[in-house]
Amino acid sequence: MLKNICMEMFSQQDYHLDVKTAKRSILDGFRKTDESLLRESAEGGWQDGATAVCVWVLGQKVFVANVGDAKAVLARATLSDGSQDNSDGVPALKAIVLTREHKPIFPQERARIQKAGGVVSSNGRLQGRLEVSRAFGDRQFKKVGLVATPDIHSFDLTDRDHFIILGCDGLWGVFGPSDAVDFVQKLLNEGLPVTTVSRRLVREAVRERRCKDNCTAIIIAFKRN
Repeated sequence: MLKNICMEMFSQQDYHLDVKTAKRSILDGFRKTDESLLRESAEGGWQDGATAVCVWVLGQKVFVANVGDAKAVLARATLSDGSQDNSDGVPALKAIVLTREHKPIFPQERARIQKAGGVVSSNGRLQGRLEVSRAFGDRQFKKVGLVATPDIHSFDLTDRDHFIILGCDGLWGVFGPSDAVDFVQKLLNEGLPVTTVSRRLVREAVRERRCKDNCTAIIIAFKRN
């Protein structure tokens, strides 16, 4: 599915021109991906859905888009001059959440659901079943307020930005943002490849912290001058 989103994105010839155009292309990519998944599910007779978080790094501009409870967290140095502020010479990194979760209990989401004729049950779920208010697919909920419209955030990359962690809800169910940043920073400082660090992060979540949900993680590490 992520491949489909990227294909939709890069099919836009003018995608890189400006922020407004880029965001419009992201919205279009998410819409087309949802439409494609809904067609496939109808033809195949299944009703599954998926959340998503995506990051595009275009030069010095970073775009982040998400639906559901998948999350992106930026690790940014607390000092702007590049100096070290830990006794061991390692820069202190602050965890910055770049995404907003989409839960039916949140006022904006609840209002849209109720306007569409849906219900947020006492357990906080859409129609008493779905824990998120935005997702791809899940066609049985699309008529009662579920949408696949992403929140989009953009920012300029700086020398203070070290890496971004992307993860689904299973990862963040056992890792807090700062906890995950500290875990990743330690392994990167040991010289481990980014792919290895990603696997270690997931293994820690599943084997040591007993994550019982889907658990996926991607790390984007920025090269330091």
